Amino acid sequence: MTIAVREIGPEELDRYGQVSIAFDVREMLEVEGRDGGLGGLSLRLRPVEPPYRKDYDDPATGELPSAWPRQFDVRNWAFFLAERDGQPVGAAAVAFDTPGVHMLAGRRDLAVLWDIRVSPDCRREGVGRMLFRRAGEWARARGCAQLKIETQNINVAACRFYRAQGCHLGEINRYAYWLHPPVAHEVMLVWYLAL
Repeated sequence: MTIAVREIGPEELDRYGQVSIAFDVREMLEVEGRDGGLGGLSLRLRPVEPPYRKDYDDPATGELPSAWPRQFDVRNWAFFLAERDGQPVGAAAVAFDTPGVHMLAGRRDLAVLWDIRVSPDCRREGVGRMLFRRAGEWARARGCAQLKIETQNINVAACRFYRAQGCHLGEINRYAYWLHPPVAHEVMLVWYLAL
């Protein structure tokens, strides 16, 4: 069965959102600081007990792909949908030159991989690589020198994926989610891919 990736418009974000982004957290990258951080930071893999399920989509708070056009001006965004036999199995979103998207840091040579997701039954089949490659090509075509990606220390599979795609860990923010109690324990990890 062939998987095809196509660019879609915001009117298809409901279909995009049919792809689950949920995953099981069984391990995490614990940040350890030596000498109060002056000796550097290191990441140590450790198991999470008990494991739990993480889902970035939250219908209760409206945190869904279909809400992005109401939250942001998505005219400079790209949305990609991977389909197998007409069914969505993966999706990715890239933001570029968008006021109000702080991750872009006001730079016109930077794009942000806003979201990437692959259906649980299609993970480790190359769908994520296809979507990631398309996102990078799209950003490069707009003159971007880097692709920036945010994830968390509890998403070890994503960290391994980004590293395998050639990304480099550029930022560790231990307190990025401090004001959000449900995720205050998570650490922001920001990856960069040179385009």
